Amino acid sequence: MGKRRTILIGGLAIIAIVAGTVAVRTATFAPTDIADGSGVRLAAVPAYNLGTAVEHLSAAAQIRTISHQDAADNDVAEWDKLHAWLAATYPATHEAMTRTILPNRTLIYHWPGSDASLAPIIVMAHQDVVPVTEGTEGDWKYPPFAGTIAEKAVWGRGTVDDKGSLIGLFEAIEALATRGFQPKRGIYLVSGHDEEAGGSGAAAAAAKLKAEGVRALYTLDEGSVVLLDTPVIDGPAILIGVAEKGYATLKVTANAPGGHSSMPPAETGVTTLARAVLDITEKPFPIEMRGPGAAMVEALAAHKGGTTKMAVANRWLLGYLLENQLSASPSSAAAFHTTIAPTMLEGSPKENVLPQSATALINYRIAPWNSSADVMARAKAAVGDAPVELSWVKPPNEPSRVSSTSSQGWKYVVAAARADAPGAVVAPYLVVAATDSRSMEPISEDVYRFMPMHFTLKETAMIHGTNEHMTIDSFKRMIDFYARLIATSAG
Repeated sequence: MGKRRTILIGGLAIIAIVAGTVAVRTATFAPTDIADGSGVRLAAVPAYNLGTAVEHLSAAAQIRTISHQDAADNDVAEWDKLHAWLAATYPATHEAMTRTILPNRTLIYHWPGSDASLAPIIVMAHQDVVPVTEGTEGDWKYPPFAGTIAEKAVWGRGTVDDKGSLIGLFEAIEALATRGFQPKRGIYLVSGHDEEAGGSGAAAAAAKLKAEGVRALYTLDEGSVVLLDTPVIDGPAILIGVAEKGYATLKVTANAPGGHSSMPPAETGVTTLARAVLDITEKPFPIEMRGPGAAMVEALAAHKGGTTKMAVANRWLLGYLLENQLSASPSSAAAFHTTIAPTMLEGSPKENVLPQSATALINYRIAPWNSSADVMARAKAAVGDAPVELSWVKPPNEPSRVSSTSSQGWKYVVAAARADAPGAVVAPYLVVAATDSRSMEPISEDVYRFMPMHFTLKETAMIHGTNEHMTIDSFKRMIDFYARLIATSAG
């Protein structure tokens, strides 16, 4: 009995220690180094005509700057049309700022500051839009390139991604210039021509600015929004992208003798390829609570409180529960690991011919703590000695660096965003897609990815999808946000 009693007392003591540790860590838990921007004194939004601004977004949506997979299919005249329209529509902007049109049609605008010792700011929005999938035009409530103003919104391809931002920036700058604003910091507006097809335009713009010695305080581009039904808190959160995942496409090639399909060998090039693809995809990268995704969860959990806060504060004990929850859906899991997605297959040119070469393309979005070298090593280990070749379709884009959540640039962005959504939680965010802003890292202290549109999770599905539209409410928020941000941080 004595021994059992000792064991029982010891067990209770351990439980008490664990419970006490959990309680203390939960009570004292707070996200670290996320400034709230409360010390920033915001400039007022200059007057502008919202109705006219809405008509301008409608007009821009009607200009078909469509980036196709093959750039040879693009109608370059549409980019020239957009440039001419911008110059005619925003005269004060074009008087205050110098405009450079790169040979590829990327735009660089510059408004010099009065104090050359102050680092400039860079704001970005791209000109191009994705195509509308052929045969789905009839699924749209309004024609995708009509720029229809209806139901308190502007409808059309690109109204959200990314002409809403582009026109919002021009409206804000036009209002500031018209009312005599004179920046102390220089302002650069960079608008890439091909963000939807790789972003070579933004890369060229960054190279030019680097050669000119530009070093910006911050860069702001698209990437995230004010999410109204944010998981964890089931409420609004200002999610500001502080990093974006890398991008790489792996080509898996299986070579074989070929021949007639009536006399197939035991294993064809196609079956070899299929086995290799399955081997790669069945060894996914693990879910990891780290990086910007973890910082986001911490900020949301601290606000939520209760058992959610307890779980995040005590990952040493409850981390497995968090990881199980985060991996429950692809949308949540994407922020916590490198993703693997087979997207394209190619084999024989004819149904009764065995291919001499069968290929698959696997697209990776690389988490900030991984690299393309990690991806290749993992793929090679997965296929082992299978008779396949692994290569990159083109040089990978490595993950971006993680920008500060306590710098002056962050404070400016947060303060301008909170003015529009004062009750929302502020949290850093990992952008799982790619933006033009990654090219600005060499010339910018910090890079942020955020648009102040108010979206639900369901509404985000329209980006690149059917019935894309910008509500007038969100468009007004965007103009106000850009005007506040520019006037405050450059004024």
